[in-house]
Amino acid sequence: MAQVNPYLTFNGNCEEAFSFYKDVFGKEFQFIGRFKDMPSQDGKELADNMKEKIMHVSLPISEETILMASDANPEMGRVIEGNNFSLSVGTKSKEEADKIFAGLSTGGKVILPMADTFWGAYFGMLTDRFNIGWMVNYDHTPQG
Repeated sequence: MAQVNPYLTFNGNCEEAFSFYKDVFGKEFQFIGRFKDMPSQDGKELADNMKEKIMHVSLPISEETILMASDANPEMGRVIEGNNFSLSVGTKSKEEADKIFAGLSTGGKVILPMADTFWGAYFGMLTDRFNIGWMVNYDHTPQG
């Protein structure tokens, strides 16, 4: 069965926010990665001010819930605070990921089709027909 977690997007202060959440919940980061750790996209050089920003962070806050986030790349526009979240679905198989992605994207807009990623997951992003953002993820090698 799929697991659903909140995914937050910040305008450059993700690390500050997640340091705060880490203290509040008394937990440790499961993963923290920076944009400088990403391979270049289409030969484009990453702006210096983005290299240390958070590409992805995950903070388990209970046995069932992981709070996840990243900083937005300003080249893609600023995030509107209050609407800066998506729902992230973690699946048990690639087939389940494809099924959920296909269902949620019906009548919606695919932002990033399901594909294998450099971080070892099968991942896609979409906005459903109700304008809710979704991320669908299957980890080839589960973390934990």
